[in-house]
Amino acid sequence: MRISTQVDRKPQAEGNRKLLMATRTQDRDSLSADILTVALIGPEELRRNAIADALVGSQARVTRELTSYPGLDDVPRLLESDYDVVIIELDTDAEHALDLVEAICATSSSVTVMVYSARADSAMLVRCMRAGAREFLSLPITPGAIEEALVRAMVRRPVGRPAKKALGKLMVFIGAKGGSGVTTVASNFAVAVAQESHQTTLLIDLGLPIGDAALGLGIRAEFSVVNALDNFNRLDSNFFSKLLSKHSSGLSVLAAPDGYVPIRATVEAVERLLTVARQTFDYVIVDAGSNMGPTSRTLFKDASNVYLITQVSIPELRNSHRLIGEFFATSNFKPEIVLNRFTQRSLGIDEKEIGKALTQQPQWKIPSDYQTTLRAQNTANALALEDSPISRVIRQMARMACGLPKNPEKKKPFSLFG
Repeated sequence: MRISTQVDRKPQAEGNRKLLMATRTQDRDSLSADILTVALIGPEELRRNAIADALVGSQARVTRELTSYPGLDDVPRLLESDYDVVIIELDTDAEHALDLVEAICATSSSVTVMVYSARADSAMLVRCMRAGAREFLSLPITPGAIEEALVRAMVRRPVGRPAKKALGKLMVFIGAKGGSGVTTVASNFAVAVAQESHQTTLLIDLGLPIGDAALGLGIRAEFSVVNALDNFNRLDSNFFSKLLSKHSSGLSVLAAPDGYVPIRATVEAVERLLTVARQTFDYVIVDAGSNMGPTSRTLFKDASNVYLITQVSIPELRNSHRLIGEFFATSNFKPEIVLNRFTQRSLGIDEKEIGKALTQQPQWKIPSDYQTTLRAQNTANALALEDSPISRVIRQMARMACGLPKNPEKKKPFSLFG
């Protein structure tokens, strides 16, 4: 068993990082090479988050995060997902954690079990080794230390094991206030991503308990996101595919329920939904509405892009400031601010004041065009499939999110008369 600490091992770390890099393809977002899938188990949130943060940027993806220790009888079902690595916190309940390590190792010989702790005493190290743990991660952990452990885990993987498809990109849309237009922007952005990327794309309407993304796209859905959340324990790609509806653009949609269905989504259910969605689709777009609840951090945690939709008004800018402070103040990751229904004369609030109110400058401005938007809503035609000032901005957002070059602006025809 290896002990990973902050001891200076620069030459070895550099060699291991090169070995790790050698396993990656040139395009990290379309990995055809192996990636390591990780189940992270830890009741103590701050320590669990420290491990998750250290994994960011590595060739490992946390596909399931458990906020409590599973029972020993639950181990076979836990390992049905065929994880490469299971990382377990020791400190909350060391005895149960060690029993869990032993049960996992007895059930599967292919998974690498790692443990992490803020306390490293020799007796505990020996007990972890005897239980079957292959790595001991000593907190605080550095990305370099965890990369070394991942290199060794990758080397241990059975030869000939099928390569795993990289998880799809997750993009989340939130509204500063009800009526800000988050569903219109999110659904048309999803259509644009499907059209521009030519890759599998999914829109999930989590604007619960009432969401109308499907209605705006002219879709009558037989099933909804409630069916997925209520049955998250049996959710896999096959069951998931039966819940989806299809838009003419090629976009798949997991709709909100057609009627008022009060549901209290759990963190575990949302995590499972997003994992299965990202295992199935190249791009997953979530319309999260404007009701930020206990699952909101789960949405943001693995998102490659978060778009905060707001309008230029005092209440919405105030709400936007609150959301940024609550969810992103302590993170290097910042949302992209989208000013919806924007006009140059926004009731006396200039762009300098907007940037000051939001603590960052807005990245996107979707122009105000009430007639075009109303016509699209009433006819259930996607704005993104037409040419308008609104659709051009949304398509540029989609192309940038997909890593595609910006569309050149259409030049006005040359005239001698100006």
